Amino acid sequence: MADRNALTSRQIPSMTLSDGSDSSLTAPPPPLPHYLTPEGRAIARFAVEGCCVVTGGAGTLGLSAARALLEHGASGVALWDLPATLQSSKSAIDELNDSSEQSPVIVVPVDVADQGSVTAGLHETLEVFETVDHLFCFAGIVGCVPALTMTAEQFRKTLNVNITGSFLTAQAIAQHMASNPAPNRSVTLTASISAHRVNYPQPQAAYNVSKAAVVALKSSLAAEWAHAGIRVNSISPGYMDTILNAGEGSIEEMRKVWASRNPMGRMGAVGELDGVCVLLASRAGTYINGADFVIDGGATLF
Repeated sequence: MADRNALTSRQIPSMTLSDGSDSSLTAPPPPLPHYLTPEGRAIARFAVEGCCVVTGGAGTLGLSAARALLEHGASGVALWDLPATLQSSKSAIDELNDSSEQSPVIVVPVDVADQGSVTAGLHETLEVFETVDHLFCFAGIVGCVPALTMTAEQFRKTLNVNITGSFLTAQAIAQHMASNPAPNRSVTLTASISAHRVNYPQPQAAYNVSKAAVVALKSSLAAEWAHAGIRVNSISPGYMDTILNAGEGSIEEMRKVWASRNPMGRMGAVGELDGVCVLLASRAGTYINGADFVIDGGATLF
C-alpha cells in the first residue's frame, strides 16, 4: 500500500529537446565549399565521416553495408558478431579488409543480448578507433514457430536478441557519443516488413512482435537523443536473397509465394540496402531522424 501511495509523489524525468541553434549539436551542416566541382559536391554530399560499428557485421547484409560505408569514406569499421560467425565469414572479411585501403576493418566478438559482452566489445573497439560515429544494428534471429506451440523460451529468445540486443547496443554506443559530443552521429536499427504486417505463409509471431518493437524503440530513442547530436532511424527490409532464405523444399515453395505477392516479383538482392545506410550516415541524412525506411519492392502495398 505504501508503494502505491508513493506513486502520487514520484518525480518523472523529462526529455531534453535541442533548440536548434547554431551552437547546438543539431545545427544545420555548414555549406559545402564553393570551390568544389559538381562532381566534388556530389561526393561530399554522400560522404561518410568517422568510424562505424556494424552488428551482425559478419553476415551477408552487414558485410555489404560495411563495404559501402568504407567506399563512401568511413575511416574504419568494426564488425561485431558471434565468434562462430566471424570465423565462418573469415575469407569474406579478409577480402573486405584487403580492399579497404587505408581504412581498417576490425572484428570484435560480441553477443548483443549480453550487456557485459556489449560493454567489452565497445571497449575493444575504442582501443582501436578512439571514437564511434555511426552504428548499424543488423544482428538478429528469425524463428518460424506456430504460436499455439511456441514455448516461452522460444518467444523470449527472439525478443532478447532482436529488441533487447538492439537496445543494449544502441544505449552503450549512445552513451559513448554523448560523453564525446559531436554533430551528425547516427544509430540505424534494423526492423523489417514484419513490423508492418503479418508475413505469409510462415508463422513467426515472436519475430513480428520483436521487429514492431524495434520501430517503436527507434522513435523513442530519436526523440530522446537528438539533442546530443544522435539521429536514430530504422530500415525495414523485405525478403532479402541471402543464405537465411535459401534452400530447397519448403523454403523454395515459400520463396515463390513471397515473390508472387510482391509487385516487383522478386526478393531483394544483396546491396540493395546499402544506399539507405550510406544516406543515413552521410551529410545527405543530417535532417532525417525518427524515420523508418521500408525497402521491400512494394511487398507491403498488399
